[in-house]
Amino acid sequence: MSSTDAKSKPALGFLTVVEHPQYGLFGGYLVLNLAGRPLEFHCTAPIKPNRAQEILYGPTLQSFLYGEQIGQTLLQQASIAPLLVCTDQEPALAVREFAATPIVLVLAPAGAAATGPAAQSAAADEPGPVLRLDQAHHGPRLVTFELGRNRLALPERAEEDRGLVTARLAELADSFDLAEPFQRIRAAIEEAQQAVR
Repeated sequence: MSSTDAKSKPALGFLTVVEHPQYGLFGGYLVLNLAGRPLEFHCTAPIKPNRAQEILYGPTLQSFLYGEQIGQTLLQQASIAPLLVCTDQEPALAVREFAATPIVLVLAPAGAAATGPAAQSAAADEPGPVLRLDQAHHGPRLVTFELGRNRLALPERAEEDRGLVTARLAELADSFDLAEPFQRIRAAIEEAQQAVR
């Protein structure tokens, strides 16, 4: 199969970041065909911000690391252009600035006892104390919506991507669990870490 054939096949991208207490952040990017089979997988070497970066980037450090450093690198390595990219990490939405395709946040189903980043994103919608209201300290406001059995979110400023996401996932919305591939990525990163040790 030629590379142009691979690029023309419809695919979905899945981007996540895994934090390891000792080594730092590992990014993983999995491209699946519409039947859920892997076409490509890429992961990054660990990234650990130094103290100067923590100070200088302040509240924007996570979106810089997840979006620009990790997400942008992984999307550039891929040879297949997906219909859209899903992430389960809200700070990874920052990669949209560098991508030609929509980036959508996959949230836990409403009412599910979720854990991890998706749960934190959902919890952000619940009322609670807010210390600062400016965007740099609170993050972008998310617009949530349901598509089939999937609960998704986009930054308010990327609301125009909602139409693209809806159109591109229309046939898959009821049958494709967009949260499941992130488990595969985490397992693959963990396997790679164990192989290096």
